[in-house]
Amino acid sequence: MSKNNNVLIIAEAGVNHNGSIDKAIEMIDVAKAAGADVIKFQTAVPELVMTKNAVKASYQIKGTENKESQLEMVKKIHFPLEIYEKLKVTCENKNIEFMSTPFDEVSIETLNALDVKKYKIPSGEITNLPYLRKIASMRRPIILSTGMATMNEILVAHDILIESGAPSVAILHCNTEYPTPIEDVNLNAMLAIKKKLNVEVGYSDHTLGIEVAIAAVALGASIIEKHFTLDRTLPGPDHAASLEPKELNEMIIAIRNIEKAMGTGLKIPSPSEIKNIPIARKSIIAKSIIKKGDLFSEDNLTIKRPGTGVSPMKWDFYIGKISDKNYQIDELIK
Repeated sequence: MSKNNNVLIIAEAGVNHNGSIDKAIEMIDVAKAAGADVIKFQTAVPELVMTKNAVKASYQIKGTENKESQLEMVKKIHFPLEIYEKLKVTCENKNIEFMSTPFDEVSIETLNALDVKKYKIPSGEITNLPYLRKIASMRRPIILSTGMATMNEILVAHDILIESGAPSVAILHCNTEYPTPIEDVNLNAMLAIKKKLNVEVGYSDHTLGIEVAIAAVALGASIIEKHFTLDRTLPGPDHAASLEPKELNEMIIAIRNIEKAMGTGLKIPSPSEIKNIPIARKSIIAKSIIKKGDLFSEDNLTIKRPGTGVSPMKWDFYIGKISDKNYQIDELIK
């Protein structure tokens, strides 16, 4: 599911457009300029997702009007379903993949009609059996976020998705707190998921900054998802825990550098360092004047740079042998 065997970087716009199509299009431009592979939005019919009595999370309260309900908040910042076709076409014109997370079955069908390449399941739906069966029945690759989940819940959801028609399921380790405290990240859980299920794994990052996402790549994540915003001071539930454009670009540059640095795992001299072998390594050298017929010994041989002569690994072979020529001090033994 990763792009060209490289880390698939998903720039999560989410609802950080605050319901503005102009902001959403600007975010597409920012994600593309930063080097993201995918920009992801969120699709929902709010009344199908939550009751009017659903309360807001503490992080949502901090960024929004305290008195409004979660439903009132979500209705203000979600687009009507018909808008997503425009966003997808805009992404195609700008050569960046469009994704959107559906939060209900109508939204699943809407995105399916748009012929999306893959689906993303949010953490909150991992225990929603009808939803899991519905999204898997679309028979598209799935990326599953696992915030708040136990390993057993992940295993059950994975099996349901595969049994219900999903051709593949990649799993993102995640923590559903915005921002996630560093001590709660638990990146090793990503490796535990991979070991348990032998699937493609990645990390959906809600920490402040970029270092944890970069560390996840070094550990083997093949997908990274990260929220971004045009301005962290904008009102809304997710802005405070999101990257601004410059930070998004810095994260992507760092991830691409880490990809290169990981290499093949084959331990051989690299092209850049081969030229330094004769400079940094050493050879067997005449420690004193040696005449033809003398025995080589620890008294008349030593080890020094450069490494253009006999390797010091052959020291034992030369000790006690008869010299077949004269040597001056510091001359390479032939």
